[in-house]
Amino acid sequence: MAEAEESPGDPGTASPRPLMRDLKAVGKKFMHVLYPRKSNTLLRDWDLWGPLILCVTLALMLQRDPADSEKDGGPHFAEVFVIVWFGAVTITLNSKLLGGNISFFQSLCVLGYCILPLTVAMLICRLVLLAGPGPVNFMVRLFVVIVMFAWSIVASTAFLADSQPPNRRALAVYPVFLFYFVISWMILTFTPQ
Repeated sequence: MAEAEESPGDPGTASPRPLMRDLKAVGKKFMHVLYPRKSNTLLRDWDLWGPLILCVTLALMLQRDPADSEKDGGPHFAEVFVIVWFGAVTITLNSKLLGGNISFFQSLCVLGYCILPLTVAMLICRLVLLAGPGPVNFMVRLFVVIVMFAWSIVASTAFLADSQPPNRRALAVYPVFLFYFVISWMILTFTPQ
């Protein structure tokens, strides 16, 4: 007697294919941010998985010990999470109010994926902080954060600039600059003690 084949859509089967498909899509979007070029791929195939992963990773790396946070007012996980998502929503609304032809979730996707360089900067800064405090340590961290800040700006404007009317592009890019500047400042001023 021949066994009946179950189709991939059956609820009884657990197929890793959709997960792998999503992970590959997130990886491709990370590559678009690492090598920014004018492309509609990130806008056309938007998702919020990558931004969520990056936001959680950044918030966890900026997390301090609860006893330390009470002393120096360092950010908690929820504060970083809210700053990132509230900032992205504010920039998206600004873009829409300026007459941009990009959807709300496309903009959130681009802004979230473009946090990748800043997340890498936070990882490098955490590693540099293992060497201990000092002026050389600070200069290395400052250089890394400035480079990754510029990378985030270039990557996000490569995707978002064409969605704005030509006479309003500066008004749309300025809040993006401020958004990534605040995140960069949080990364630069982070100290684990």
